[in-house]
Amino acid sequence: MPTAKKAQTIKEITSMIDDSQLTVICDYRGLSVAQLQQFRGALRPHDAEFHIVKNTLTNIAAKANGIDGLDEVLNGPTGVVFVRGDIVGAAKAVSDFVRTSRIMTVKGGLLGKTVISVADVEAVATLPSREELYGKIVGMLASPMSRTVGVLSGPGRSIAYLLNSRAEQMAAD
Repeated sequence: MPTAKKAQTIKEITSMIDDSQLTVICDYRGLSVAQLQQFRGALRPHDAEFHIVKNTLTNIAAKANGIDGLDEVLNGPTGVVFVRGDIVGAAKAVSDFVRTSRIMTVKGGLLGKTVISVADVEAVATLPSREELYGKIVGMLASPMSRTVGVLSGPGRSIAYLLNSRAEQMAAD
């Protein structure tokens, strides 16, 4: 039976996993406090938080959420990024920090309640941002409308050109 403090920690981790759209599990071994603060600051705009967790308690919390398969990634010093907001932006922030720090490594993660690999986390980081996707959708919706307007205005334009040409012809005679 876990102590009251551990039970509270398990409850908090369970809640964070349940609220997260994306969870990235990292090995932070070797990072300084200043680097961790910089990393947390990079995550903040994306509604994401980095927490250092105990592996056993995190595994218990994951199993409480119906998630199995984290045993392989929950070893050694573990930090977890819990993303409630922009998953693509947070994944890009994690990927950028891993690349620039050359110390932190990604071990795996969760997309919703599905266990994902390191390659899957990288794939999420390469997706276009929400704003880019909105722009593409608006462009796709606007394109047929503008073509329709062009087709419908064609006959009116042709008549105007015909009348203009005839008026020039009559003025020349």
